[in-house]
Amino acid sequence: MNKKNAKMLINGLLLLLISMPIWANKAGVMAPDFTLVDTHGNSHSLSDFRGKTVILEWTNHECPYVKKHYGSGNMQKLQADATADGIIWLSILSSAPGKQGHTSAEEANEVIKQQGAKATARLLDYDGTVGRLYDAKTTPEMFVIDAQGMIQYDGAIDDQPSFNPKSLEGANNYVAAALTAMTNGTDIAVTSSTPYGCSVKY
Repeated sequence: MNKKNAKMLINGLLLLLISMPIWANKAGVMAPDFTLVDTHGNSHSLSDFRGKTVILEWTNHECPYVKKHYGSGNMQKLQADATADGIIWLSILSSAPGKQGHTSAEEANEVIKQQGAKATARLLDYDGTVGRLYDAKTTPEMFVIDAQGMIQYDGAIDDQPSFNPKSLEGANNYVAAALTAMTNGTDIAVTSSTPYGCSVKY
């Protein structure tokens, strides 16, 4: 290979690297810190919860895929089980004003009541800063962060990319599996997956 071709190859590879997503697989990366206000006006920073496992869930109550998990009670059960074990569950709303799923804090609290949601808090990310920081693409999209602040799992909630509630039967819930492995001190079988659902409405 001559110098000209070698230079073209190197430039091509650099261009490819620049155009690639910052995180192809976020597992093993320290979770970026952030601060958001919840639906009750309380401020929460990820660093506040160092020493505890944290789950981030991107949500949009109008999305059919989110409705599948909440309408069936699947998400609420997962939230209840996790928080009962001392895990912090933060649902994040990144829908911009005027976009699908956007609510005021008061409206969000009504949605939470109707859903029977069991998350620790629902955080308001109206300008999408935190969503973009985590490169969140869909609702739902899930992140499991360990007590040291490292991402242990990111991606879909399970392996059934459908909005049909019947798809929950026999589904492999990646979040539940990751939490079980962390509790048992074993390797997480699936640390990253392609998220499915509605696009985050930035």
